[in-house]
Amino acid sequence: MNTLRNKVQLIGNLGNDPEIVNLESGKMLAKFSIATNESYKNSNGEKVTDTQWHNIVAWGKTAQIVEKYIAKGKEVAVTGKLTNRAWQDKDGVKRYTTEIICNELLMLGK
Repeated sequence: MNTLRNKVQLIGNLGNDPEIVNLESGKMLAKFSIATNESYKNSNGEKVTDTQWHNIVAWGKTAQIVEKYIAKGKEVAVTGKLTNRAWQDKDGVKRYTTEIICNELLMLGK
């Protein structure tokens, strides 16, 4: 049951090509965002599509797969865990972000 405590599964399309970072330690990091869409009808009966953007981070072998096969517009399924982090921008303002640390990636579509 502990594996279900912080688990996220999403299917979406990449908004941009992934950003690949090779760290001095030799580790590889891939960052990308995916969009998920949900459609519903509003009170007037009109179809409305709600798009949510999700920041994804992949490490190691998963990052290598991302670098080699994933590009803007591709549909992927991602499984991972939610994380929150804070940092200071160049003006000294504290910023926050929520990311999904990807541990499984499935390429969908053609």
